[in-house]
Amino acid sequence: MLRPCLALGLALATASLGACGGSAPVNGGAVPAQPASSRVGHVFVIVLENKDYDTTFGNGSPAPYLAQTLPAQGALLQNYYGIGHESLDNYIAMVSGQGPNLQTQSDCQIYTDFIGTGPLVPPQQAVGTGCVYPTTVASLPDQLEKAGLSWKGYMEDMGQDPSRESATCGHPPLNRTDNTQKATAGDQYATRHNPFVYFHAIIDDPARCDAHVVNLAALPADLASAGATPNFVFITPNLCNDGHDAPCANGDPGGLISANAFLQKWVPQILAAPAFRKDGLLIVTFDESDGPQSDASACCGEGPGPNTPLPGITGLGGGRIGAVLLSPFIKPGTVSATAYNHYSLLRTVEDLFGLAYLGYAGASGQASFGADVFTNVMPELPPKQ
Repeated sequence: MLRPCLALGLALATASLGACGGSAPVNGGAVPAQPASSRVGHVFVIVLENKDYDTTFGNGSPAPYLAQTLPAQGALLQNYYGIGHESLDNYIAMVSGQGPNLQTQSDCQIYTDFIGTGPLVPPQQAVGTGCVYPTTVASLPDQLEKAGLSWKGYMEDMGQDPSRESATCGHPPLNRTDNTQKATAGDQYATRHNPFVYFHAIIDDPARCDAHVVNLAALPADLASAGATPNFVFITPNLCNDGHDAPCANGDPGGLISANAFLQKWVPQILAAPAFRKDGLLIVTFDESDGPQSDASACCGEGPGPNTPLPGITGLGGGRIGAVLLSPFIKPGTVSATAYNHYSLLRTVEDLFGLAYLGYAGASGQASFGADVFTNVMPELPPKQ
């Protein structure tokens, strides 16, 4: 298978209030013309749900901020693909390079352990089925911490209903039904969109998990200074604001309309943050296309894996979804037709931080984002650890 500034501080203080219903920063979070560093030091990832490229970026898109405004400030990757169906396998791939298995392809309705049936096979693939990977399976957070770098996952609505999940490191008890598969009016968090709680190395250390997997409400304070901003930021909206549900359990419209509004609120805060303005990269993408019946196409040499012959259930991938990237390293209005997928995203993050490739990120035929994306200044890459 496959292949610093008082005015800015005040603006961010305003952004923090905006997280509770106020407005976005008054400067609109414009991308700096030039990076203040030769390397990318902060990566922000926002993952939305279940839309194909043409629906999102085509004429008449319900998400004009995503489809038009953001690409005009950065880069549009026209041929960016999910790696499978349904949701969970895509999220896990982004932070570990592990391919789908039969349970992650069904979004792990029951939160079970991954049961291995043999040794790892190239490229570093755990053989078996299940949800929560053993400590022998590495993830991007493990790599980042070993390299002295920081990370956090910011999950909207996590802990809104304490009877469903805690406000940090929220997940079901092992071997129990995942009650977050459907949203409620008061809590639209979904465990399956939080990849970090599918690794025993993270959830078996409660202090580690609680410190790193937090509610989205913590983000504005962390953006206030470069020192407080993690090197790797992973943001998951709730089931309404990621575009998954339409209409939503709380009565909001959902779909791309709510996803667009979410981005209009949060992206300017990220773009105005000292860490982003210095050396940041923001990636906005989707997990998969609408579903295996609509698009299970693949790219980048992806083929059958050791745990499933068809990662996309009816095909080899998760369909064409597209991605938008913003950074001082990217010239506004960049368009790339190069084929990439979620393993490319992981590979790129590992390159930017000097980390070894995990899983399919290191497969032959897989490529990192290159000069077609970083069209303003090609970031300097640290040596591999």
